[in-house]
Amino acid sequence: MTAVAWTTEVDREQCMGSGMCAGMAPDLYALDDEDRARPVRERIAPDERALDAADSCPAAAILVREGDLPIGPRP
Repeated sequence: MTAVAWTTEVDREQCMGSGMCAGMAPDLYALDDEDRARPVRERIAPDERALDAADSCPAAAILVREGDLPIGPRP
């Protein structure tokens, strides 16, 4: 049995550095030295907070996938 894993990425060109993602899920997202968000790690266990961060990103810079299927941000 294979464990389900999600991947999360941040488009640094789109990111405006609001920090909402890091505030909502500091163990999943952090701001770097340029005040741009980055995932703490790309592969994560399924976590609703990753989807919430993607939904809340004012620049729509966060993408969450399950395998090849984009699942966040949600419509």
